[in-house]
Amino acid sequence: MDAKIAVVPGDGIGPDIIQEAKLVLDTIGTKFGHRFTYTDTLAGGAALDAVGEPLPEETMRICKESDAVLLGAVGGPKWDHLEGSKRPEQALLGLRAGLGLYANLRPAILYKQLIDACPLRPEIIGDGLDICVVRELTGGIYFGERGRREYPSGAQAYDTMAYSESEVRRIAILGFEIAMKRDKKVTSVDKANILESSRLWRSVVEEVAKAYPEVTLNHMYVDNAAMQLVRDPHQFDVIVTTNMFGDILSDEASMITGSIGMLPSASMGEGSFGMFEPIHGSAPDIAGQDKANPIATILSVAMMLRYSFGLLKEAEAVEQAVNTVLDGGYRTGDIMSEGMRSIGTSEMGRLICEAL
Repeated sequence: MDAKIAVVPGDGIGPDIIQEAKLVLDTIGTKFGHRFTYTDTLAGGAALDAVGEPLPEETMRICKESDAVLLGAVGGPKWDHLEGSKRPEQALLGLRAGLGLYANLRPAILYKQLIDACPLRPEIIGDGLDICVVRELTGGIYFGERGRREYPSGAQAYDTMAYSESEVRRIAILGFEIAMKRDKKVTSVDKANILESSRLWRSVVEEVAKAYPEVTLNHMYVDNAAMQLVRDPHQFDVIVTTNMFGDILSDEASMITGSIGMLPSASMGEGSFGMFEPIHGSAPDIAGQDKANPIATILSVAMMLRYSFGLLKEAEAVEQAVNTVLDGGYRTGDIMSEGMRSIGTSEMGRLICEAL
């Protein structure tokens, strides 16, 4: 395979972790006979500093002309003073909308080597955890009409949550398709007791479920889902939910797994095109210090190999290499525990390449 990858290092630790991910891809290329060509481009705070906007047109052009996008992280306190439309995070929303990436896949996996890092009691977590959150990505409150109104008593701000049947249907279908390859259980999370958009969401999900009689569907209000994730996470297999609810629940699920530095994500559009990124932030306080955990980004590479390029053996090889290094007792600071060997970003990347 000869694949073109748009690389968006972004801000903070983004360049640090992207460097290790590219080394892993190069190792895969050497081992399996593939060629990956990278085009680095700007987004987020780095783009603001360079050209004055979070998502330059050139970046979007490069991404659209590529076979997949690999992204590090965007944002940081440096740009917190900017108005909403100029914040680095607008680059993420712009990329998702401009590239038609309507579904975010966030696997929350607790590796057996890191069970001690899980904040839940051993009798709750058992021998591990494997949940997949399927989050709608281009609709809902993040993309709805918003603004401010001035009244004699002061300003009022508003954000609108809206969903169409087609938006709900396509994310529901994807959730059920993923469930068919797992434990055949879907939990649809909404707030149908209050929100009209959630009532539409629930009715469309129930309609889609009829085409998947082997899959068990249950509905859960988002507040209850947040509680159940820490009370009994094993009841979940595939969670399908809205943009905002998925944003919150997937971060909660990530901390159950011990460290947000371990979890990858894939944002998928029609066909096999996708953008792959770790779910953690830019952590500017440790940028350039060889402290960041690159595993989430490396596992995002595995998702790229699997979902965009259909290279299943290669994806499994990356995942196995991560397991091998963890079995060896190597840990970055965020997952360090007594008796383990503390290493930095570059050493973790090198060891994973070596294991490959």
